[in-house]
Amino acid sequence: MIITKVRETAIAETPHKVDVRRLYDKDSAQAMHLSLEAGESLKPHITPVDVFFFVLEGSPEILIGQESQIVEANSLIESPKDIPHCILNNSDNLVRVLVVKAPKPTTKTKLL
Repeated sequence: MIITKVRETAIAETPHKVDVRRLYDKDSAQAMHLSLEAGESLKPHITPVDVFFFVLEGSPEILIGQESQIVEANSLIESPKDIPHCILNNSDNLVRVLVVKAPKPTTKTKLL
């Protein structure tokens, strides 16, 4: 059994400059834990694979394509490949999201 603890995982260096921790990194999929403090966000970007977000804590605004919605905790949001998306924390509370890409991307994410 392999157990990965979020707080014991190093913060990954990303262009988003927020707390992203790579929890799972295999050819079949990639999972990251994202923490956004009040006012933080991911930059709009496009991934070459399907992505889903599972909101663990808080109520982030999620933008996928032209759709934007505030999403509550314990919700799963799908983002198809090649569609611009981002996550914003416009609240005063911490937002935590599990981000899963499947399969693991073999090309770079494109920042917009």
